[in-house]
Amino acid sequence: VLCRDERRTCYRRRVTAAANVIWLGSMASLAAGIGTSIGAFGVFFIRNLSNTLRDILLSAAAGIMLAASFFSLLLPAISHGEGQYGSTDIAVLVIIGGLLLGALSLSFMHRFLPHEHFVIGREGPDSAAFSRIWLFIIAITLHNFPEGMAVGVGFAGGDLANGVSLATGIFIQNIPEGLVVSVSLISIGYTRLTAFWIGSLTGLVEPVGGLFGSVAIAMAKPLMPLTLGFAAGAMLFVISNEIVPETHRSGLKEKATFSLLSGFALMMYLDATVG
Repeated sequence: VLCRDERRTCYRRRVTAAANVIWLGSMASLAAGIGTSIGAFGVFFIRNLSNTLRDILLSAAAGIMLAASFFSLLLPAISHGEGQYGSTDIAVLVIIGGLLLGALSLSFMHRFLPHEHFVIGREGPDSAAFSRIWLFIIAITLHNFPEGMAVGVGFAGGDLANGVSLATGIFIQNIPEGLVVSVSLISIGYTRLTAFWIGSLTGLVEPVGGLFGSVAIAMAKPLMPLTLGFAAGAMLFVISNEIVPETHRSGLKEKATFSLLSGFALMMYLDATVG
């Protein structure tokens, strides 16, 4: 009877821990997504962004994402993997597999979903049947989902400090993204109010990604290193394939580079000090 009671107690603890991770991941990703709305609100005061300012803002966001991939996802993944597999070699190989899987998944979606970027223009299959607004929304969704998922998996193992620092960084990173999105919508003929609401709504993709990531972590603890690697790979793909090329097309590579480094330094500081 005692053993049975102990099993019940252990089961309840596991369920409670899983529920806590899901709750924390979902709420934190929702809070991070609100940063998009804050940035989008700037459209009521700013109608146009210069190429320089746009590239600086997006590059800073990319720097935050880059640092988050390393300090808040990959390093914790190695730590969890070593504890689960008892081998650094196995842990790193599993994480590399997740990293590549995350990047390939985003690559697949970019290849087969029509979308439009701020500078690069239209990508994916024939998009003649889609209005530009939907192409922009799809593009931002492809950016925001892995960010939300990263916040969700950031609470892996109940690591509150890591999850909070990651959510804080993504929240900050979403503010300039929300502004750039909304101003871009004005440039193609939408009103300030419509641009604000659409920019804000794109941030709601993040809690969906957060829920997905936190459920994956809570329900499949042995796959925690793989899932953390997956989230990092998805974010690194967005940085290298989308943001960096966009911010380097206007001949402002040096300014964009130092802006990226500033964002990287900010996220590194948050990861080391928050919590």
